[in-house]
Amino acid sequence: MKGSQPSKMLIILAYFVVYVVWGSTYFFIDKALHGFSPFILGSFRFIAASTLLMGYCKMRGYKLWNKQIVKQCMFTGFMLLFIDMAGIIWSEQFLPSGIVAIMAASAAIWFIVLDKPKWKQNFSSLPTILGVILGFLGVLMLFYEQTTSTHVNPEQQFLNTIGMIVLIICAIAWTLGSLYSKHISDKQKKDVVKPKQDLHIMVKTAWQMITAGVLFNTVAMLNGEYARFELSNVTTEDWLSMAYLTTFGSILAFGSYVWLLQVRPAVEVSTYAYVNPIVAVALSYFFSDDVVTHLQIYGLGVILFSVLLMNWNLYKNTKIVQKILHFVSEKRFTSAH
Repeated sequence: MKGSQPSKMLIILAYFVVYVVWGSTYFFIDKALHGFSPFILGSFRFIAASTLLMGYCKMRGYKLWNKQIVKQCMFTGFMLLFIDMAGIIWSEQFLPSGIVAIMAASAAIWFIVLDKPKWKQNFSSLPTILGVILGFLGVLMLFYEQTTSTHVNPEQQFLNTIGMIVLIICAIAWTLGSLYSKHISDKQKKDVVKPKQDLHIMVKTAWQMITAGVLFNTVAMLNGEYARFELSNVTTEDWLSMAYLTTFGSILAFGSYVWLLQVRPAVEVSTYAYVNPIVAVALSYFFSDDVVTHLQIYGLGVILFSVLLMNWNLYKNTKIVQKILHFVSEKRFTSAH
């Protein structure tokens, strides 16, 4: 609400949703794939989520249409929710959900590599350069672990290799879509878009989901997934996983994320990128048959540390990091004397 500060309990609850729910979606995708093929899963999920979200926006009286903005949302939805999510869902047929989540976190590398306007700024920073190098090292560790394992047959190794390559493409697509979205947002701010012409963030998200849902549905029809789909083979657990992904994963988590960006610093909110892979790996380890190896844990640690380094210039100016650095410097001074 405008003019009033949100309660700490509400902020904590929103962070819990963003941290845990988003991290858990990889696990529930794996569960839902037992009853749904990849593109049917994406189709059902995003068509249902967009219908609910657009219905909510309609009830709130938000403006639902602007041709130019909707076209931009369609491209962003194509890159973020179709290319990226299709690759993630498809890869989870062969790869552990924890590995997929870790690879998704590696998208931070591509933000540095592909954001050409900021090359001079990014690559003049030693922490950023070290972060990019470590990030690629972490990806290579996971790639090696998944494609050379002696515990799987050559056919599975081949599928793992394709899956890892697809996930790298997904991370690049997510980055390009996000950079495009940022470019459009910056352009609109410069052009001073009139509020009456703009669309609410929830409406834009609904259009992105509609785009993804239509594309998933189209591919599912063309590749024969609907022809092979047997509704009787879908268990109650599969439907519950689908419902969780639709409501908690696609609507509640995103809504909490958008709300937090309005009431908390963006750098603080971005910490979800560190927690999501840990949640996914933990769920994969404790509640599935996936084997979490030491090399996977090392790879996770390397990638998360690389993300920290790549964002160090942002984090070092936050109050909490300044307090930590001040505490460390005091300790050093005390021990030196």
